[in-house]
Amino acid sequence: MTVRSGHERQGDGGRKLPGGSAVPLNEAYDTALLDLDGVVYAGGEAIPYAVEALGVARAGGMHLAYVTNNALRTPDEVATHLTDLGVPAVAGDVITSAQAVARLIADEVPPGSRVLVIGGEGLRVALRERGLVPVESADYEPAAVVQGYGGPDLPWGRFAEAAYAVARGVPWYASNTDLTIPGARGIGPGNGAAVEVVRIATGGRVEPKVAGKPLPPMHRETVLRTGAERPLVVGDRLDTDIEGAFNGGVDSLLVLTGVTDVAQLLIAVPEHRPTYVAADLRGLLVGQPEVVAGDGGVVVCGGWRASVSGGELVLESAREVGADVMDGVRALCGAAWSAAGDGAFGLDAGKALSRLGW
Repeated sequence: MTVRSGHERQGDGGRKLPGGSAVPLNEAYDTALLDLDGVVYAGGEAIPYAVEALGVARAGGMHLAYVTNNALRTPDEVATHLTDLGVPAVAGDVITSAQAVARLIADEVPPGSRVLVIGGEGLRVALRERGLVPVESADYEPAAVVQGYGGPDLPWGRFAEAAYAVARGVPWYASNTDLTIPGARGIGPGNGAAVEVVRIATGGRVEPKVAGKPLPPMHRETVLRTGAERPLVVGDRLDTDIEGAFNGGVDSLLVLTGVTDVAQLLIAVPEHRPTYVAADLRGLLVGQPEVVAGDGGVVVCGGWRASVSGGELVLESAREVGADVMDGVRALCGAAWSAAGDGAFGLDAGKALSRLGW
């Protein structure tokens, strides 16, 4: 088996090329740590090809774990939803930022402490699991305040309760700070936007302790609950899924079914550069072609050559027909990341992207 990890440093510029694998990824890694929103489903409905791809990966012996920054639902609810979609799962397969932040709080406050909850049932269940007592008002003298995504119907008064407690000096925690969340109708505000409401109301002088991806508490929770030895993080967000994999020292697969598009991928800084990239979860079931840096800054993948010339990315097809569009994306990533080194690529990519239909 040959797997070349994109996390290996190349010279002094960090990760410059996407990785390659001679065998399917579901054989190269023992566990897929899958994000949910934008990867498996969006707005509650399965993303095209997700159910079938995960079924094949599972049948081949890959352990599937679902790691989400969305703290709204309990693991039982998430597992039931997945099963209803055709992806059999049990609560133990699901790791949430609610669980991660509950462990973080339990490590820092006395057992049995009251915690003011601004969020949904997922947070309450996770807190009780750690022996903490969820409360609804700042008047109950909580030992901590915790915010998690509460869905579109979370009452505005909940933010006021958080602001009252935080302003009094009560320690403040957040399950995650994702500013957005994908849904069936588009991209909506996430828990990070709700955290900003409380920050503004309290004068911006206090920062919450955050547990979710890409930070260490979420990685710790995932390792403790899955026991993965060769994990592959699978996600749609550069600043949570991919950076979380980078921080944990594990490989990652970015799928282009959620928040991140190719233009954002090309300008990614090193900690946001995935090991692999695929259009959707079918990428789990195949190997990844080698991306090769040649002379003069030319990067080759499959039937495509990419380079930087005259202040812009240039993409050329080496074949008249049959060149895989995703190989073109990988070649462009290699050219852009190599040119950027440890920074972010800032040149024009418009013409190159148009050749691929983006």
